[in-house]
Amino acid sequence: MRFLLFVLLFLSFAYSLGLVLANNTEVGVNLLFSQAPTMNLGLLLILCLILGIVIGMLLALLLFRVLQNKWEISRLQKANTNLQEQLTQANVVIDRQATAPSVEEAVYGSTATNVHDNHAAKDEAATLTKQKRD
Repeated sequence: MRFLLFVLLFLSFAYSLGLVLANNTEVGVNLLFSQAPTMNLGLLLILCLILGIVIGMLLALLLFRVLQNKWEISRLQKANTNLQEQLTQANVVIDRQATAPSVEEAVYGSTATNVHDNHAAKDEAATLTKQKRD
């Protein structure tokens, strides 16, 4: 990997040197609001190339961050939808259990409440009788 990086660095340096030597005419640079001193055309091309690469890398990083945030938002929205569905299903199950008959009602039918009420009335009467004795 280091060897490959070294070869790429050497090739870019050789290309830059060839570009400067092949374009050795002096040109003036107008920066719209100011005038830069005259410089070698090859050097100007290399500076513009480096500046373009740096700006391109910065924009790519910014764009990647924006895309990464969009992916994260879509992932979280899917998770939120999934959790909403689970909550809805849990609420349905809770409602079914709340409206389902109790074990006594299922076994004895609708008379289970009467049986339970009769037991409660007998217990209450026994308590009243015991209080009267005391």
